[in-house]
Amino acid sequence: MPKRLAVWAGVAFALAGTAAQQPTEILIRNGLIVTSTGRVQGDLRIRDGKVAEIGANLTAGAGVQVIDASGKLILPGGIDPHVHLTPVRTATTMQGADDYTSGSLSALAGGKTTISNFINQVPGEPLAKTLTEAAHLVKKQAIADVVLHYVVSDPTKLSPADIAMLYDRQFTLKIFMMRPGFDENAASFVNLIRAAGSAGLLTMLHCEDSSILTTARERLMAEGRGALKGQNYFESRPIVAEDIATQRAVAISEVTGAPIYIVHMSSERAMRAAEAGRARGLPVYTEVRFIYLHLTKERFNEPNGSIYTGAPPLREKSDQDYLWKAIANGSGDIVDTDHVGYTRAEKTDPESTIIRAREAANYLQDQMPLLYSEGVRKGRITLEQMVALSSTNPAKLFGMYPKKGTIAVGSDADVVIWDPNLTKKIRDEDILSNGHFSIFNGWEVTGWPIVTIRRGEVVFQSGRITAKAGSGRMAPRQHWQRP
Repeated sequence: MPKRLAVWAGVAFALAGTAAQQPTEILIRNGLIVTSTGRVQGDLRIRDGKVAEIGANLTAGAGVQVIDASGKLILPGGIDPHVHLTPVRTATTMQGADDYTSGSLSALAGGKTTISNFINQVPGEPLAKTLTEAAHLVKKQAIADVVLHYVVSDPTKLSPADIAMLYDRQFTLKIFMMRPGFDENAASFVNLIRAAGSAGLLTMLHCEDSSILTTARERLMAEGRGALKGQNYFESRPIVAEDIATQRAVAISEVTGAPIYIVHMSSERAMRAAEAGRARGLPVYTEVRFIYLHLTKERFNEPNGSIYTGAPPLREKSDQDYLWKAIANGSGDIVDTDHVGYTRAEKTDPESTIIRAREAANYLQDQMPLLYSEGVRKGRITLEQMVALSSTNPAKLFGMYPKKGTIAVGSDADVVIWDPNLTKKIRDEDILSNGHFSIFNGWEVTGWPIVTIRRGEVVFQSGRITAKAGSGRMAPRQHWQRP
């Protein structure tokens, strides 16, 4: 079959066959291959969805798709373990617009090949039914690969057999300490975390104290400060609520011996509490939500400041500085998004209040380019640290390493070709999420993914998604590992 040459974003591709038929072998030439442990200039051979060979001057056989990546980076595909999608829409107005398909579009364009979602405990429904239906929707809708987490609201409804089922079906637990139900069932939640740890499950914890949040919001509402403007939202979720809940989570890990993963850490005080637990040898792992690295609480004073709401809220500049240090020194394990596909109209809804706020926004497409541009290029972190934070560490903690999270012979060919010198502005019209806007609209960013390969298939190129819904898979998982 004759070859044709397509050129985009400074990368030349010699294509064998048609766009509709993916080659079984791809050879990426002359790129800088980067993992969490080092970098090497060379070639990368992909065959049948796996990394088959890494070396110099590799030979291209007949029918091989050749990609010249001279001057480009070759990174493992990003893994985002904190994404909220809505695969089935209901009448409620407090949920995002992204399902697995649209979430995948945004993720793949942003250099992420594996995303995630949270499945809620359904009162009165057998666990097996909930998990089976969730996996079916992934199979039907996803383009990126997917890991799933199970949100527990009533720990008394889970039996030892249910815990074993969650492990066997490769789910993670998620618990919201910010909800009143946590304190109402505190002993049962501690027992659940202990049982989960014994079964090999990692437990994700949203660390904010419910009583402090409740009283702060009640006070502000009584003072007529319930609107999402100025510093109302910031004051409604004080740092002390995150700090004390983080201390409590660390104590639970200590008394149970169970591994915990503290999501979206926003403050120096909370991070120091987690670091203190790690210093005692506890299995405490941390996630920094990327917006805290780039934005501070002054954003709430803008006319449309409600677009920046998230839980916890944006913090002080000193908190931001400390979080950059934490991810550079290894006490911050993962940087990800906590993405929710809200529209601008939903985020700026005048009926929203500090009690009824749409938290988070469309982040999947922007997070990794911003981490490269603001982190690597400005010398805050190294390329290897970026790979660890966005790919290797999540792969280890969520049981996918070394199948995912690295570039090594035998690993899944989840590979992103990155142009380190491509500079462009983030624009609402380029966002592929169904939310169709970015809180970083207008920001100039240098360093972008230009080709994304998921399990050996080119799924993003020339600014377009080239794969179909249903090609994504539930990522196989095993026991979690220390980063």
